[in-house]
Amino acid sequence: MTSLSSRSALQLRMWALFMFFFLPGLLMASWATRTPAIRDILSLSTAGMGVVLFGLSVGSMSGILCSAWLVKRFGTRRVIRTTMSCAVLGMAILSGALWLASPLLFAFGLMIFGGSFGAAEVAINVEGAAVEREMNKTVLPMMHGFYSFGTLVGAGIGMALTAFGLSATLHILLAALAGILPIMIAIKAIPDGTGKNRDDSAVHGDKGVPFYRDIQLMLIGVIVLAMAFAEGSANDWLPLLMVDGHGFSPTSGSLIYAGFTLGMTVGRFTGGWFIDRYSRVAVVRASAMMGALGIGLIIFVDVDWIAGVSVILWGLGASLGFPLTISAASDTGPDAPGRVSVVATTGYLAFLVGPPLLGFLGEHFGLRSAMLAVLALVIVAAFVARAVAKPESQPVMENA
Repeated sequence: MTSLSSRSALQLRMWALFMFFFLPGLLMASWATRTPAIRDILSLSTAGMGVVLFGLSVGSMSGILCSAWLVKRFGTRRVIRTTMSCAVLGMAILSGALWLASPLLFAFGLMIFGGSFGAAEVAINVEGAAVEREMNKTVLPMMHGFYSFGTLVGAGIGMALTAFGLSATLHILLAALAGILPIMIAIKAIPDGTGKNRDDSAVHGDKGVPFYRDIQLMLIGVIVLAMAFAEGSANDWLPLLMVDGHGFSPTSGSLIYAGFTLGMTVGRFTGGWFIDRYSRVAVVRASAMMGALGIGLIIFVDVDWIAGVSVILWGLGASLGFPLTISAASDTGPDAPGRVSVVATTGYLAFLVGPPLLGFLGEHFGLRSAMLAVLALVIVAAFVARAVAKPESQPVMENA
């Protein structure tokens, strides 16, 4: 009876984490789909909008950098509850900034929003990795799949409300209010104490060495850097790459980007099945090679239908990089919060630095040639895939 009750509690905990991944995607897409209206309400130029949006980057990096300390000090439950609540507050500030037509307040709201989700990122992933270990089954990629699913739902709602003429101010406020009840319900399933009160000496990793001398962790960082770079470059440049590099119409470019998103979502929802059967190393290597094939075809082949198929391979290949490396970082050494924070920070750096770098290269050499940098990194990830191997002392996952 106790075992049944424990299993039920673990299932509820897993579904709560699905919600905590879904909600950030939903909220992110809710305001991102309204950026044209936001720019007009705030009376900003394109450059000015870029400066305002930089508040999101500053907040995200700040949240990520302090997240490990927060988890070790307060535990994942309190961090998730507080940061998710602050994210809702950030959304409310965004709505208020639009009502007041204040770019400065909007940038501040983005800092709160980004910082909250940046800090929540590590806490949710540490909790998800703990659930994986207790279930003896890979579920973290599916959790990240719910984030992708949330962005799809949020984008669909955003397009519908835009078509109905609902103002961006009211839309963002409604999205904030819609997040309150799910947070209140889901947090009850998260136990107290995960990741809390770790010994500070543990931050030095195996054999007392600091993180930057932990070779395995650094190689995991290389993998997440490459895969996050591949994901971020598609998110920011894929439609333009198809229009300028292959001559597609803007509408076709957007549809092709939807194919990439579909590949990402499918890969994350199905990835756990392959990981449990073929090992993390095999899946990372296969994913990297699949992503490299897709990117290579887009760079070197001019056939339209091949380019369309290639973005699906690109999406499938990039889909498991972030969740799989988070799992590897959490169980390949002591101090899971600190190790997850290092890997997550590396991934965020790729998301933030990658797009401007590709823009610089694209300006001088063309976007298709610029993607050679992405291709090279993904190939490197395939060669160092061994870094994500499970510790030998950890039991092998059963086939489900």
